[in-house]
Amino acid sequence: MAGARLKDVAERAGVSIKTVSNVVRGEVRVAEQTRERVLRAIAELDYQPNASARHLRTGRSGIIALAVPELVAPYFAELAAEVIAAAKKRGCTVLIEDTGGDPAEELRIACGLSDPLIDGVLLSPLCLDETMLANRERRVPLVLLGEQSYKIPADHVLIDNSAAAREATEHLLGLGRRRIGVIGRPSDRAHATTVQRMHGFLTALHAAGVPHDPRLVPDTGEFTRADGAAAMRVLLALDEPPDAVFCFSDLLASGAVRTAHEHGLRVPRDLAVVGFDDIQETRYSVPSLTTVSPDKREIAELAVDAVLHRITTDAEAPHTRLIAGYELVVRESTRTAESE
Repeated sequence: MAGARLKDVAERAGVSIKTVSNVVRGEVRVAEQTRERVLRAIAELDYQPNASARHLRTGRSGIIALAVPELVAPYFAELAAEVIAAAKKRGCTVLIEDTGGDPAEELRIACGLSDPLIDGVLLSPLCLDETMLANRERRVPLVLLGEQSYKIPADHVLIDNSAAAREATEHLLGLGRRRIGVIGRPSDRAHATTVQRMHGFLTALHAAGVPHDPRLVPDTGEFTRADGAAAMRVLLALDEPPDAVFCFSDLLASGAVRTAHEHGLRVPRDLAVVGFDDIQETRYSVPSLTTVSPDKREIAELAVDAVLHRITTDAEAPHTRLIAGYELVVRESTRTAESE
């Protein structure tokens, strides 16, 4: 229907205009079945809310921003898709930004991109300084994603990286592997992600009584396939190479497996490999990759609900850690005949 109105959507969905308005504004206190009926009516009528008009009327536009360090990275692309889906279910639109890990860009987005139509921001920061973030000029509702820890009033959605890394390492130890390499520790900075995953790795070794050999943790540049391949070459040049590697991303694991293949090693018989992120390609690689799988859908749902709550509620200053789930998905890269 051309030029469909709020009233038309309400009649099609069999609800009040107020209920349609609540769905369009992203109010979280709407029954899921009712929300789905309203969204279906909106789609059928091709109803297009006027963000500027809505902003003038209610002070809210229904637009939230999502900013990630690298959108081309499969993990962030898949997470962005989940955020879009979660926001759409709540009647919101998502504006996506790629910060490239630039702290100035991260700060600009944390301030709402200087755009009055941005109701709130979901930000996965990489290099943003805590003091700059705490003193930002425009304080739009902000929810942080990822492992970077900031002592500022903002909700924070993350998984327990230390526990996940410990479980991954315990899996390798349970296979009888004792010289376990780690790929993913950067040479130039102690990023929160690597600090937490290293802590889980070392905790598992200590609990098993396995000594840690620092030579099995080569410096790694970024979380790319090329960096994984380069780090694997360093490990294979050791007098005693590893019999397993735990990679802090699936892309690193992909590069490591390629290098192992080039050196005539068989995965997993000669070298067991575990990754992190559970990006889609890991299910179809040869061998398929054992990996830590963060619940991206739950991360997205928690983050969107948190920012909408802050947008619509005059609550006390937020500082909440929202912990999403994960699981270790065991596939061919650690599954030998002996372990089956």
